[in-house]
Amino acid sequence: MTDPIADMLTRMRNALGAKHQKVDVPASKLKLEIARILKEEGYINNYKVAGESPRKTIRIYLRYGVKGEPVIQHLLRISKPGCRRFVGSTEIPNVLGGLGVNIVSTSQGLMTGKQARKANVGGELMCEIY
Repeated sequence: MTDPIADMLTRMRNALGAKHQKVDVPASKLKLEIARILKEEGYINNYKVAGESPRKTIRIYLRYGVKGEPVIQHLLRISKPGCRRFVGSTEIPNVLGGLGVNIVSTSQGLMTGKQARKANVGGELMCEIY
């Protein structure tokens, strides 16, 4: 697997399409930070780490609306291993006019685009969610 972040987003996209309540992804520190941001922004209900040390997984509990529609409508990987996309603090785009979230990997750790603009730091534009 060359892109574990894209794999995580694809597993979530597939689980949302199949109306699953939870999805398991192999664990890493970067994926845990992405799950933390998704929980803080209200896109998922919760997440937890399960399993033994060499084979840890992250169980992500997906969130749905009142009528059963998924809260996450769009998951897109922007910076890919073959074509990295770096932006400065003033170049971080708004997602859906400020209604969506983009995740930026900065020197201060993973944060949303809004937090990165406020902290005046740029970095790698990982993905966008709305």
